[in-house]
Amino acid sequence: MKLSGILMVIGSALLLGLFLYPLWNIRLEAPQYPDPLGMDIYIAGIEGEEEFDIQNIDGINHYIGMKKIPKPSEMWEFNVFPLVIGGMAGLGILLGALGFFGKISPNWFLAWLVLMAILGLLGMYDFNSWLLEYGTDLDPKAIIKLTDAEGNPLSYKPPLLGSERILNFTAHSYPETGAYMMFTGMFLTLVAWFTGRKAKKNRI
Repeated sequence: MKLSGILMVIGSALLLGLFLYPLWNIRLEAPQYPDPLGMDIYIAGIEGEEEFDIQNIDGINHYIGMKKIPKPSEMWEFNVFPLVIGGMAGLGILLGALGFFGKISPNWFLAWLVLMAILGLLGMYDFNSWLLEYGTDLDPKAIIKLTDAEGNPLSYKPPLLGSERILNFTAHSYPETGAYMMFTGMFLTLVAWFTGRKAKKNRI
């Protein structure tokens, strides 16, 4: 159980990387912008890749009636997500320490992983819902109003994952460093469960 406990501690601690590195990145490419416009999405807010990226994106969005990129105080998620990640990291480290000393079954590691996976899926659902609202709730007084062949307003929702053409822009949406650290940490906790279960069977 000692090895599995160490792996659990390391895997859980990797979640703390989300406080330093972005979770997701959305980048917009267009002929009129030699350098793509990008925004990094952290668990506590959104920042531009370059100094004026957010300002430029808001300027473009204004013409088609999209809302400005929200500030941390304008979205409850940016207040709750850091608490959830910090809590899950702390809980995982505690479970790893207890496992190291043989105080708990490795099944606790699996329970942590399942809970983390559920929270992650809920987070992705919430993120996609925000993208949908962001790209479809347009100001009817916008300077530019574009519709499809049936006269319905166009959707400017960026993709949740992948690349998509939006007017003359190509939007790219992919995980960033923080997400890869989280995925690695979750994989290590799965390895910790397998390792702990195997060690427990060998002692029987």
